[in-house]
Amino acid sequence: MTADPAIRIRDLRFAWASGPALLDIPSFDLGASERLFLRGPSGSGKSTLLGLVAGVLEPQSGTVEVLGEDMAALSGPRRDALRADRLGVIFQMFNLVPYLSVIQNVTLPCRFSRARREAVAGIGGPVAEARRLLARLGLTDEGLLARAVTELSVGQQQRVAVARALIGGPKILIADEPTSALDADARDQFIGLLNEEAARSSAALLFVSHDASLAGHFDRSVDLADLNNARVTA
Repeated sequence: MTADPAIRIRDLRFAWASGPALLDIPSFDLGASERLFLRGPSGSGKSTLLGLVAGVLEPQSGTVEVLGEDMAALSGPRRDALRADRLGVIFQMFNLVPYLSVIQNVTLPCRFSRARREAVAGIGGPVAEARRLLARLGLTDEGLLARAVTELSVGQQQRVAVARALIGGPKILIADEPTSALDADARDQFIGLLNEEAARSSAALLFVSHDASLAGHFDRSVDLADLNNARVTA
């Protein structure tokens, strides 16, 4: 029996204010446990699509189902709960909390989600899991882990954002241009970790980037232009 898709989109249309349609997607599925690379240039609607999947935006028409839930049909608090419990999002601008330390930023999802807190309880708890993930990303210095994230380089902040998204084994990982501030070695290390952690928790992975050279790291590669009937001028 085939598992239901992690993400199912049908007849999706989205436009900003009174402007023309930015997204017009008749059909798109992301399989459970599938690792998918979605490519598109800047301005093509990639980040907007991720906002719709995460439930921070609502379509003008059509459906966006995430883990069997129609996001537009959920109340605001239920969307927030689903996002906190089951989605790991790596934001393009990181969205780290500036006054918290590295460790505190990574463990933050466990403070807001009982499900993610319980997921790490049997493997040493949130702090131990944060340290494991950060070590996999090359961040082991005790002094650095205690610093406020504003004292880190851009590349270091990006790795903290990655660890925060992974903690607690969310069922869908969403990555929005996550390698833009990393050098080649750190990028490959990061993609390896992301794929391993997705496999470890049987999570689906939606990885979005303009860099077509990364496509070979994933199960499937899709160009947003092939999904989107809207004519977008970048």
